[in-house]
Amino acid sequence: MAESTLTKKGARWRVRLEPRLDEPSARQSLAISLGAVAVALILGGIVIAAVGGNPFITYLYIARASFGNLGVLSDTIVKATPILLTALACSIAFRMKLWNIGAEGQFIMGAWGASAVVLAPIVPAESSRWLFIPVMTVAGLAMGAAWGFIPGYLKAKFNVNEIISSLMLNYIAISWVNFWIFGVWSEGGFQMSPKFPEGASLPRLSEYASQIPILRGLTTHAGLLFGIAAAVILWFIVYRSRWGYEIRLIGDNPQAAKYAGLNIARNTILVMALSGALAGLGGMSEVAGVVRRLQTAPLATGYGFTGIIVAWLAKLNPLLIILVSILFGALILAGREIQPSGIPKMIQGIILVCLIASDFLSRYRVRWTRGEAE
Repeated sequence: MAESTLTKKGARWRVRLEPRLDEPSARQSLAISLGAVAVALILGGIVIAAVGGNPFITYLYIARASFGNLGVLSDTIVKATPILLTALACSIAFRMKLWNIGAEGQFIMGAWGASAVVLAPIVPAESSRWLFIPVMTVAGLAMGAAWGFIPGYLKAKFNVNEIISSLMLNYIAISWVNFWIFGVWSEGGFQMSPKFPEGASLPRLSEYASQIPILRGLTTHAGLLFGIAAAVILWFIVYRSRWGYEIRLIGDNPQAAKYAGLNIARNTILVMALSGALAGLGGMSEVAGVVRRLQTAPLATGYGFTGIIVAWLAKLNPLLIILVSILFGALILAGREIQPSGIPKMIQGIILVCLIASDFLSRYRVRWTRGEAE
């Protein structure tokens, strides 16, 4: 129990933080999260009004610009796909109380690994998608897993704080990719690689418009299927497998897990590697489905950090992450035309702060007591 005091005119105020004995139920936890988002939107609206905007019109615009028709809905899903995979990456690590803040770097390295298949080249340029996509997928998973393995190994073997190590690796990943796109793979000295061949790109809905005219112009690509499949598989791992039970037990009570004979060091390495692999898959889907070349700007845009907020808001539930990712994809898509341009990131930040505050208040009870000063 924590306690602080405030003395004024002979009276002493005490603030006590008392742990709550009962954990909130799943329904209460969801209600708390939704309440936190509502508070965040209200606070965001106040800031928008303070800079001369109309919060009601702004939020209505976000809804229309993201879900108003089939075309913008498709663009929203494109934005949501990398968020979905990085949020899944964060959720599995957070489930074991491993604070992986390196999903951004793992995402970037996954994009680099997939690009290396095309640009090294590992697979000939004239190859079909049936060869390119599986090899690029494996490369993206492997590079992301390797980037997640490093902080996991340091944590398991040397008890190095995974927050610091995974965060620092983000900057190394950006510098590593910049080395290749500014030099080795640069196209004519520009800050980008050559365009990938058609076989090295994920199919988009618009490619089937000749058979289904309604798909004309839709940019949603097959990376969405990767994300949904990963969410379903991860749900079964966490809630329906023995390994998932071990992960949850270690996260909830490490001492009990150790007493039960679970290998915490091994699980730490495996979970961080799996987390990195999921983020790497997100990088692969982005570079093969959207950018179709390797360049820093569309990749290092904060998808890994947004995934942290989404995972937290979804209470680490892989299936709920799908829905929350779409909502955040809508915020990012519509936010490109909102002025001031920093408002979408501001709203994301406020949501994160409110979620952290709501989680804290759901675990602790704040009590004010008054007594005579000594």
